[in-house]
Amino acid sequence: MNIGTSEAELFSEWSAKRPGFVADGVVDENAYLQSSPKLLFVLKEVNDPDGGGWDLREFVRDGGRPQTWNNITRWVEGIRRLSDDVPWNELSEVDEERRCKTLRSIAAVNLKKSPGGHTTDSAALVKIAEEDRVFLTRQFSLYDPDVIICCGTSDPFHLLVQFCEQPQWRRTRRGVWFHEHKASKYVVAYSHPEARCASPLLYYGLVDAMREIL
Repeated sequence: MNIGTSEAELFSEWSAKRPGFVADGVVDENAYLQSSPKLLFVLKEVNDPDGGGWDLREFVRDGGRPQTWNNITRWVEGIRRLSDDVPWNELSEVDEERRCKTLRSIAAVNLKKSPGGHTTDSAALVKIAEEDRVFLTRQFSLYDPDVIICCGTSDPFHLLVQFCEQPQWRRTRRGVWFHEHKASKYVVAYSHPEARCASPLLYYGLVDAMREIL
């Protein structure tokens, strides 16, 4: 069974129990399976005061919103070019076409499938995600990514999703936490792409860490 079919079956069951359900996951299955490394980004929730009921995968295929997805686009490009020291002038301008092209190859999963507001209510996120823990575990089992990047979500992610063994956390020389949950399969605790930090620092901080991890 392919990923898309498995997602559809899971989401049909899940959405019946979660009002405002916003589907997410692999943006383009063929592009994801052919990519190296396969990247999965763990986010919190979508910002939608209108109540959800849509599909994040379609939104990202159309380029997403620059506030979140420009930095993720840069991260993906940098991780796929770790041997290159890419100057910022090649990264600073990200348009919709570039986002569409780059983001097709990723998976993006929100821990909370119902929408929230501009600022996440952490208690509500954890409460709802805990209610959906079984569904979340099933979803993460579909993707077999090489790298899971927790975008400000490492603590709730590790509370909700169980690994075969207790994570053995390590730290890169410049302070980014990660663990190897399977042979050559990593989880990285990093910042949200909209963190109040200059985009070059967010980019080079992650790419520097990934050079050490991979």
